[in-house]
Amino acid sequence: MSEYKATLMDESAVIRALKRISHEILERNNGCDDMCIIGIKRRGVAIAQLIASNIAAIEGKKIDTGVIDITFYRDDISGHTHEPVLHSSEIPFDITGKRVILVDDVLYTGRTVRAAMDALMKFGRASSIQLAVLIDRGHRELPIRGDYVGKNIPTSKNERIYVKIPPFDKGTEVVLYG
Repeated sequence: MSEYKATLMDESAVIRALKRISHEILERNNGCDDMCIIGIKRRGVAIAQLIASNIAAIEGKKIDTGVIDITFYRDDISGHTHEPVLHSSEIPFDITGKRVILVDDVLYTGRTVRAAMDALMKFGRASSIQLAVLIDRGHRELPIRGDYVGKNIPTSKNERIYVKIPPFDKGTEVVLYG
């Protein structure tokens, strides 16, 4: 791993950002009717669950949540020397006609989001797909932007941002390595 540079967001900053994103989602969509939240494996799932929990607390309604695996939709899969590990997508509802809030931890080149949108198409035709990310670090290679962004953090290409969040990590924070 690279050299530690800084903690960009502590646990309370992450929680505040996710609460703000939750409110922005509700405001833009006039509530949560005909909406679902789908997290991109891995850390996008944990963030999606936190946003869904926030929305349920605000609106008093449970919102459909799902998990999308993009393994076979990536355009860089041929660059791997070993077989990709397939994780299953878990979307136990039809997304047709729904507003899908797609959630990931870090938005970088846009290729992960493009792969997730391709994977979503097999689950139905959403009325819209909106993107929520905790961190936008720039360096886009595709014309993709976050509709809801916790924090914009310009980085150099040799820097790395790690979002630490349970159940994958012991604590909650966003850390920069270079």
